[in-house]
Amino acid sequence: MTSTEVTSEDSGPSGYAAARLHLLRQEERSGPPRRAALARLTDDWLAALFAEAAPARGVALVAVGGYGRGELSPRSDLDLLLLHDGTTDPAAIADRVWYPIWDQGLALDHSVRTPAEARKTAADDLKVQLGLLDARHIAGDLGLVTALRTAVLADWRNQAPKRLPELDELCRERADRSGELQFLLEPDLKEARGGLRDATALRAVAASWLADAPREGLAEARRTLLDTRDALHLVTGRATDRLALQEQAQVATALGLLDADALLRQVYEAARTISYAADVTWREVNRVLRARSARPRLRALLGGSRGGKAQPERTPLAEGVVEMDGEVVLARTARPERDPVLPLRAAAAAAQNGLPLSLHAVRRLAAATKPLPEPWPADAREQLVTLLGAGEPTVPVWEALEAEGLISRLLPDWERVRCRPQRNPVHTWTVDRHLVETAVRASALTRRVGRPDLLLVGALLHDIGKGWPGDHSVVGETIARDVAARIGFDAHDADVIATLVRHHLLLVDTATRRDLDDPATIQSVAAAIGSPSTLELLHAVTEADALATGPAAWSSWRASLVADLVKRVAGVLAGDTPPAPEPAAPSAEEERHAVEALRTGEPVLTLHAQEHLPADHPEPEPVGVELLIALPDQPGVLPAVAGVLALHRLTVRSADLRAIDLPTELGPAAVLVLDWRVAAEYGSLPQATRLRADLVRALDGSLDIRARLAEREAAYPRRRGVTAPPPRVTVAEAGSTLATVIEVRAHDAPGLLHRIGNALEGARVRVRSAHVSTLGANAVDAFYVTDAAGAPLPPADAAEVARALEADLRT
Repeated sequence: MTSTEVTSEDSGPSGYAAARLHLLRQEERSGPPRRAALARLTDDWLAALFAEAAPARGVALVAVGGYGRGELSPRSDLDLLLLHDGTTDPAAIADRVWYPIWDQGLALDHSVRTPAEARKTAADDLKVQLGLLDARHIAGDLGLVTALRTAVLADWRNQAPKRLPELDELCRERADRSGELQFLLEPDLKEARGGLRDATALRAVAASWLADAPREGLAEARRTLLDTRDALHLVTGRATDRLALQEQAQVATALGLLDADALLRQVYEAARTISYAADVTWREVNRVLRARSARPRLRALLGGSRGGKAQPERTPLAEGVVEMDGEVVLARTARPERDPVLPLRAAAAAAQNGLPLSLHAVRRLAAATKPLPEPWPADAREQLVTLLGAGEPTVPVWEALEAEGLISRLLPDWERVRCRPQRNPVHTWTVDRHLVETAVRASALTRRVGRPDLLLVGALLHDIGKGWPGDHSVVGETIARDVAARIGFDAHDADVIATLVRHHLLLVDTATRRDLDDPATIQSVAAAIGSPSTLELLHAVTEADALATGPAAWSSWRASLVADLVKRVAGVLAGDTPPAPEPAAPSAEEERHAVEALRTGEPVLTLHAQEHLPADHPEPEPVGVELLIALPDQPGVLPAVAGVLALHRLTVRSADLRAIDLPTELGPAAVLVLDWRVAAEYGSLPQATRLRADLVRALDGSLDIRARLAEREAAYPRRRGVTAPPPRVTVAEAGSTLATVIEVRAHDAPGLLHRIGNALEGARVRVRSAHVSTLGANAVDAFYVTDAAGAPLPPADAAEVARALEADLRT
């Protein structure tokens, strides 16, 4: 007996279970053959159970849904219908079949209906109707099943004008709930947009005979998702469709792939194929339905003549490009084999007019158009810039070109970033989609710059280096210069685009992690950028990049810091000399706090909401809260304040610490003044009196901050997830003339700043200021430190402080 056969002598639960286990353990047998074999094995077992319980006529066992298609994954539900003609009592038969399935621990979705009941339920419940479209006879009365299939298909085709819009809405609602599979770090292979349910919906549309999906690549994409789900079931031992982070490496190994990134990229490519096919199909469905609804009105206008057949109107959009029936198509006179710019011209016309490119047009362009000469002619470059500057409509047009391979043909370096996942949860998109989204965001900023073309191309290419090993900014600079030259920019413009790519992180990193009052900071940024026009472009690229990354990457606070940096750098580039660093005089409020702290010998603390008014914002927008603290100079202030803030769930955005000498009868006395920007993680801000009381306790040792933080962490259940990379501490080269800059990159966690403060206290250095930046789960903090005399640390001492701090954070 083979592993896919069950004889009458061995049709019991133990025989089926053993054969099923043997089949699933055959590593050399996977994919469609294994799913089909598992379905046949299950068919044979269920048929044997049914034969012992049911009469020969009037009743049948039917597989529906995925089981009906013969696609059983290792942990799939069994979707079964017990179909009867009403002449027999089906209850006893159902018990004889259902209970052995449950005894095997298999999930069962079951129903017992007559053909009339099945059709009525399908008419009321779209999901039931979709399952019945794949109904397949397992055992019993074949004629009963055949008649039901015929009737269900006829019902579906007759009701298609009503049911297909309902199915479209169902797909949209599911996508809203589950997201787009091709961009999710933990995608649901079944429910997310571009997943297995969408593939099934496309089969249903085809069965309606109203429209059909593009077939190229669709079957392979569906197979990829099914194979991935099979491996996921075997790795986890569970009936799950969610490809969780902690299982991706094992699933990749089971599928023979290099690593988890290779797995995600393969899954994303499959999802993209299904999503694009769905877009095209539903567009065609809606076009057909609109045409049908318009026919009665058209006949009335034609006086009831049956012979009049109106031709769709064709509206010219560009040379060789027209609009017809809501889509962009090629003109009858177009000759793509003689016009290599035509793909870009058609795409630009479609995006500028907010219209989709027709599938037929894109495929004709892909098949017939010859490669562009290098460098590109000016018209081709201008059409690319026009396409990128169209805003949101650029995205579906770009996806249409990419689906047929035209983007990789125009920009060969694109292939390295296509469908490439980004593991940082701050990122919403894959690398390629992020680049397009950045260009979309940049299109809204073109009025702020003198060279919109350089802005748009720089935005499109800023992360192009992520397809290669090494620092993507450094690698991307070389690639961007080559691409810019290939598409026809002169050497100067290519250098500007390369500079935008090389330094696209410079402004936001400097603004959030460096002291902007330090002239060395401003001079280093000015030297890297080189000219006011490039600074103008880089400012816009920075904003577009952050906005396209995700909601955690940009805020009014970050925008205000970057704008301040740009203003200072612009002054240097215009020939101004940054003022020499001088200790800033305390404000009146700081001085009052310091005097009160010296008088009482205890901390004085206030909280003030801060507001920033963006140029294009009609109302002030909060950017954080100012925390002002004054207290007599003493050891342990930084870790104490940081720890108290962590206990109260306050996130630190920036921290400035300095000493003020106040006169007393016994001579000058030092008072520490801390001016910090903080924000509540969630909920409302704590009361200043509670913060002050806890700070007093932290300083006198009666509040054990580390123990309290550990208790809070232990109170929350631990969740499995990816292992964070170890922390890294470095000394920034030429970071400042006023202090030594220690940069900490670590996994963000409650109390991280408290631990860093403790370690720096132990190293006997003074913290002049701290600049805290958190993106998702990653913290990048810069600390300006000096020795006891207020001077920068010698290089050897700075390196030792960095090593000690890194060792402390790794424990």
